[in-house]
Amino acid sequence: MGEVSADVVTLDLLREARETVRSSPLGVINTPVIPWCQTTLPLNINCNIIIKLENMQRTGSFKIRGVANQFAKRQKDGHFVTMSAGNYGKSFAYASKHFGSKGKVVMPETSPMSRSILIQSFGLEVERVPTSCLMNVVNRCVQEDNMTFLHSYDDLDLIAGHASLGMELLEVMPKPDVVVVCCGGGGLLAGVASAIKLSGCDKTKIYGVEPEGACTMYKSYIEKKPVGMDTKSIASGLAPTFAGTLPFELCQRYVEGIVLVSDEEIQKAVSILYASGLVVEPSGSAAIAAILNNKIPDLEGKNIVCIISGGNIGKDELAYIPD
Repeated sequence: MGEVSADVVTLDLLREARETVRSSPLGVINTPVIPWCQTTLPLNINCNIIIKLENMQRTGSFKIRGVANQFAKRQKDGHFVTMSAGNYGKSFAYASKHFGSKGKVVMPETSPMSRSILIQSFGLEVERVPTSCLMNVVNRCVQEDNMTFLHSYDDLDLIAGHASLGMELLEVMPKPDVVVVCCGGGGLLAGVASAIKLSGCDKTKIYGVEPEGACTMYKSYIEKKPVGMDTKSIASGLAPTFAGTLPFELCQRYVEGIVLVSDEEIQKAVSILYASGLVVEPSGSAAIAAILNNKIPDLEGKNIVCIISGGNIGKDELAYIPD
C-alpha cells in the first residue's frame, strides 16, 4: 500500500468508519460482552474482566468490520485480490459475493484446507502457496490480471473499520484500565488502540498478544521499525511474515507493549474455553491465554477488557486440541 502516516487517523475518521460499519449491508454485529465472573473460566486474580465475543461476529471473526469499511470505499464491481490465512479471506469472500465483485484469495499452504474450501464456496478463486511466496503471487495478480489488492491488515480503511470494536467497548466500559488484544499484522490492535486513546482514555493500558513463533510486532518494537520473520504457530491467523507499517506506527503511539504466549498456552486456552462453552479458534484465544498465564502485568483490582477475536475452527482442527 502507499505510505500513510498515523497522523491521518483521527477521531472524526474513526467515527465516520463506525457509522459505515454499523450501517453496512453486510450486517456487522455489535457483538455481546460477558463478565468473566459469569463464566466457568478459571481466574487467580481479583479483578473485573469483561470478554468481547467476536467469535459470534458475522463470518465468525472481527475481520468483517474492516472489510465492510474497505468495500464501502471501493467500486463494488471491482476485481480484487488479497492474501489471508482464513478469517480475512472468509469476510472478503462474503463481501465479494454480496456485492457481486470478482475476487481471489492467496492463502499459505499451511492454512487448514477447510478454510480454503469455505472461501471457494462463496465463488472465489483460492491459490495456496508457500508463505514466503504470498506477496509475489499477489503482485503477479495485480500486474498481469489488473486486479486491485486489498490488504488484510496494513490498510487505513481496514484499521478504521476495526476501530469500531474499540468504540463498542467504551460503550460498555467507558474507562477501562487495561485492554488485551491479539496481534498478527496489527490491524485489529492498531484500530482498537486508536479508538480508545483518541476517545480520551489516556490512562488505559493496551497490550497486544502474539505467539512466540510469530512475534513480528514484538520484534518490530525492539528494532523500532516494522520487521519480518519466518513465522510458525498453531495460531495461523496471527502469523503473517511481516508486521504492518501503519499498524506498527499506531501501536508505537498507543500500545503499552506486546506480550508473547506459546503454542501450548494457546492450545490450552482453546481447550479451557471449549470446556466453558465457548468455541474459539487458536488465533482468537491468544488474549485469553495471556490472562490465564499471567502475562499481563498489574491486573489486580483493575477493570479489564479481553477480546476473543474469532471462532472459525473446524472439527478437523478441534481434533488436534488436547483436552
